[in-house]
Parts: sequence; structure tokens; C-alpha cells
Amino acid sequence: MRTTVSQIAREAGVSSATVDRVLNDRDGVRPRTRDIVLQVARKLGYFGPVDAEPLSAPVRLDFVLPAGSNSFMRTLKANLMQESSTRDDVTATLHEIEGFDPERLSAKLFDLRQRTDAVGLVALDHPQVREAINALAASGVRIGTLVSDIPTVNKVGYVGVDNRAAGRLAGLLLGRFLPPGQHRIAVFVGSLAYRGHEEREMGVRAILSEDFPEIRIVGTAEVSDDRDRAYVETMRFLERGDITGIYNIGSGNQGIARALREARMEREVVFVGHDLTDATRLMLLDRTMDAVIDQNPRVEAREIVRLLASSVRGTVEPEYLPRLQVVFRENIPTA
Repeated sequence: MRTTVSQIAREAGVSSATVDRVLNDRDGVRPRTRDIVLQVARKLGYFGPVDAEPLSAPVRLDFVLPAGSNSFMRTLKANLMQESSTRDDVTATLHEIEGFDPERLSAKLFDLRQRTDAVGLVALDHPQVREAINALAASGVRIGTLVSDIPTVNKVGYVGVDNRAAGRLAGLLLGRFLPPGQHRIAVFVGSLAYRGHEEREMGVRAILSEDFPEIRIVGTAEVSDDRDRAYVETMRFLERGDITGIYNIGSGNQGIARALREARMEREVVFVGHDLTDATRLMLLDRTMDAVIDQNPRVEAREIVRLLASSVRGTVEPEYLPRLQVVFRENIPTA
């Protein structure tokens, strides 16, 4: 069966209309997006079978990500391995680090010296981790940050959304969802050691201060992306009886939802979070969540593999920032 436009769109992380414009050579598509669509179309065989040029030894890729129950990270890991398996020019190994532990993370990075060609990682912005990344890069290993950036290290690029913009978007949604008047909201953070989480908090604070001064953040809970801790902290806020909104920067949405349902406040508190997963789909459907700010893990996996493999082969390509998408109950995409 011939590859369809919808298959290309899903793999490339764009709309079917964009794919149609590219395949029919029409205007209105950015050059980088056009290149991605054409690459995906070739890979999926839209233009017919293509004889691959023989390569030397495959590029060795290692991915270092946090362990745990974070649904988005589980999906990202699966996509990283799937994307790598579809390419003949790379081999990939996944490493999971338990907890928000800079010592374990830095030790793993030091251990990868002389064992890999490139490393993609979701990393804490910590002095010990920065030193390990720079030492690994100095040994000749290419480094790419994923999901949460570390700007000051020696790397070939970052693949992930603009997290400050994501925080501002969350603040805009809260400001538009909440009725006129004074409001108090709670912010949940996975860990401020992740620059991405810190940037999201900065973003939401900035837009509330600029455009919605009547909305005040009355508390920030750091929950280590743990749903049980998120549940406890949500109950603590609800027992005070003074919050009308919640913004969850990281994981732990299921714990927040559980507390809202038990307190019968799921229709009273505006709840905005991140990442469309099986769990957040259900929360949107039953109206426990009002909006999910989503990033596409399939696109991010594809782009980090592309970035690292090309850098090892000497053809460094520009960073690619995946787009943000807001998902409501009415526009949940098909799985």
C-alpha cells in the first residue's frame, strides 16, 4: 500500500494540509518544515523505494533520561528507540537515572566516555552535571540536550519547545478561563533543577504580572514529578479553600486530578497542565482538566536522532524547536 498524506503528517508532526502543500510544491511552508516533510516522505517510501548508500560503522547513540512513572518520558523513550531502529546508520542505547540525582547523572556521563559517539539527554542544570557534560564533549562525544536545555555547556544543539513561551501560554489560558475578579492559583513544579521547569514558572509569572494582575500565585509546590506528592499538595491547597486555578508545570497530573475529584472541585478549579497522554486525555474528557499544552515526543525523538547523527558525520544542522499545541476537550487528536 502506498504511503498516505496523513501518515507523513503524523510522522513529521505537521498538518495534512502542510504535507499537501509540500508534495505539490506550493508556497506557504517554511524551508525547514519543507525539508522535514520531504525527508519523512522519502523514509516512508512515498516516492518509491530508494537504494541507500552504504555507510561505514553505525553511529553509536546513547540517551540518558530520568526513570520513573512520568508518562511523557515513557513515551519519549519509546519514540527514541523506535526512531533509532528505523535507521540503518545508528545504534541506540537507553539509560535511565533514578531520581533527581546530579551525582548519578554525572557519573553515568563520565562512564560513557570512549563508549559512544553521541549522547542525547534530559539533564538537570547543576554544576556537577555541567562539568560532566563538558568533560564528555571534550573527549569527542557530541552532546544534544532534550526537552530541557542547559545553555552554557558544550553541545551541538537543543531539541525541545520554548519553555518560557509554554509558561506564558499557560498563564494566558488561566487568565482567559477564570472569570473576572480576584483569583489565587497554585503552581506545581517537578524540579527547579530542570531549567525547562524554571523557565515555565518564569513565563507564567511574567504574563500574570503583565496582563492579569488580579490573578495571584499563592503557592508553589515542588513535587519531583510524583503523583502521590502532587495529590498531597493539592489537598493542602484545597483545604485552605482559597484557590481557583492550578498550573502543573511537570508531571503528576493524575495526583492533582485525584484530589480535585475527591474534593468535588474538578468543575470549580481551572486546571492547566502539560503533555497529552492516555491519562490527560481522560482528564480532558471528564472536564477535570481544562487544557493541556502538548509537545510532540515523536518529532522530538526524530530531531534529536537527526541532530546527533549528522553532527557525528560532520554535517551539523540547526536546532529545531517543535511547536506547542493546546489541546482542549473538543480538539483531542486521534491516538
